[in-house]
Amino acid sequence: MRLLVLGGTRFVGRAIVTAALGRGWEVSTFNRGCSGPDVPTVQVLRGDRTRAADLARLAEAGPWDAVVDTSGFVPRDVLAACKCLEPLATQYVFMSTVSVYRGWPAEPLTEASEVLYSPPDAGPEYGEDTEDGPTKYGYQKSGCELAVTTTFGAARSTLLRPGVVLGPREYVGRLPWWLNRVAAGGRVLAPGSPDRSIQPVDVRDLAEFAARAAAHGIGGAYNVTAPIGRETFGGMLMACAEITRSDASFAWVPDDQLLAHGVRQWSEIPLWRTFPGVWRVDSAAAHAQGLSCRPLAATVADTWSWMQGARAPGDDERAGEIGISREREQAILADVA
Repeated sequence: MRLLVLGGTRFVGRAIVTAALGRGWEVSTFNRGCSGPDVPTVQVLRGDRTRAADLARLAEAGPWDAVVDTSGFVPRDVLAACKCLEPLATQYVFMSTVSVYRGWPAEPLTEASEVLYSPPDAGPEYGEDTEDGPTKYGYQKSGCELAVTTTFGAARSTLLRPGVVLGPREYVGRLPWWLNRVAAGGRVLAPGSPDRSIQPVDVRDLAEFAARAAAHGIGGAYNVTAPIGRETFGGMLMACAEITRSDASFAWVPDDQLLAHGVRQWSEIPLWRTFPGVWRVDSAAAHAQGLSCRPLAATVADTWSWMQGARAPGDDERAGEIGISREREQAILADVA
């Protein structure tokens, strides 16, 4: 099987390339060469997806059995790529997000939940950020989805909507922050309740499902998360303590007290958010189509193993916002004791 990956050098894209190579596929990647080294043995196609001439040169390297798009963020750019590649590929797998839903993070979600609207030819200015509601990122990704389906049609389009993606090579730094903090030991501020359900998906499981969709022509939209209720925040932190051999103790501070102290959700305390829909994303459809999610403890262990040999994770612009300072953490703990 011949696979084209748009992107292919960072986190999700790299995991998809690795999964495809593991299946013995012939893999080409198309990117600018700015975000990391290419995976060995792939056919490297250099270019900028925003340039028509580069897309024309890309087309000359086809055809492919499927395309997996991990670098599409602006609808009009995705539309241009789709129009170029539609005659050259059977299936188009687009990496989207749960942020396309109007109700995220406030409401529980299924694939039938309302999606934000953006024209398929919208530019990067389309949409708006609202406090604790729809974001420009969500509007843009929704427009990208429409660009795919209007070009390839429903049956030849696969829209993958992961929530939080964790695992080795994570560059935002959410799980790495927790691992480093727990490894440092002492009294650790933990948010809310240890029984809080969480649904992060391992990047390798997401990649395997993307490869499966490409191989079998699985069309449609799919939420991609771990099953609701299987994993907990407390379980994740205990796994961090176990793998780092830490003597940390966890002080579980109620949500209302954290909010009263002005703690920023999602950033100062990574993966903590109080809205009821954050970790209520139904992914039964994807599991019925073959999605398999490894235990979160395995993701924790493999991420820590990667961190021991990696440069410091967190080279994304969002990484600078991740994590609460030790001084602020200890001040809050002293105040709520």
